[in-house]
Amino acid sequence: MDEMQRSQFLIYRSEDGRIKLDVRFQDYTVWLTQAMIVELFQSSKANVSEHIANIFAEGELTPEATVRKFRTVRQEGARQVERELEFYNLDLIISVGYRIKSKVATQFRIWATQHLSEFIRKGFVLDDERLKNPDRPFDYFDELLERIQEIRTSEKRFYQKITDIYATSIDYDPTAEISI
Repeated sequence: MDEMQRSQFLIYRSEDGRIKLDVRFQDYTVWLTQAMIVELFQSSKANVSEHIANIFAEGELTPEATVRKFRTVRQEGARQVERELEFYNLDLIISVGYRIKSKVATQFRIWATQHLSEFIRKGFVLDDERLKNPDRPFDYFDELLERIQEIRTSEKRFYQKITDIYATSIDYDPTAEISI
C-alpha cells in the first residue's frame, strides 16, 4: 500500500469560510506544507520560514521528528505533475501558531489555551462533535468507554480499601500493647 492509499485527507474550513485546506491525515497526525501553514495562519512565507528555522535552531523540535516528504499530484495547466513536497506535522504547526502574530493565529492560540485550561482543570477535554459523529477518520468512542470503565474500577478498589481500613479500625484499641 503506497503513501497516498494510507493517507486520508480532511477538509479544514475556517469559521468565516475564507480558509479552506485539504489536510493530509496520516500516522495519527496532521501534515501541512509550508504554503498551507502560511494560508492557515494568514501570514507570509518569509515569516513562517523564519519561525520554522527558529523552532529547529532553539531545539524546541527537530526536523527528523516533524518533517516528512510526500509525493503529491497537482494540476499545472493541462497536465498533472507529481512532486515531492515537504510536509510539517501537527507539533510544528502548533509551535508556529504560537509564534505568528496574525488575527487567525491569535484565534488559534485562544482556542488552544481554552482547551489546555480545560484539560488542566478537569483532567480531560472532549470533542463533542467527534464523539457524536462516528463517520470521522477514527472513532475513539469505544476507547473512551473502556477508559471510563477502568477509572470506575479503580474507584471501586479505592473505596474497598477505605472500607477495609474502617472495618479493621472498629475494634482498634489505642491502649492495647498489641495491635491486631
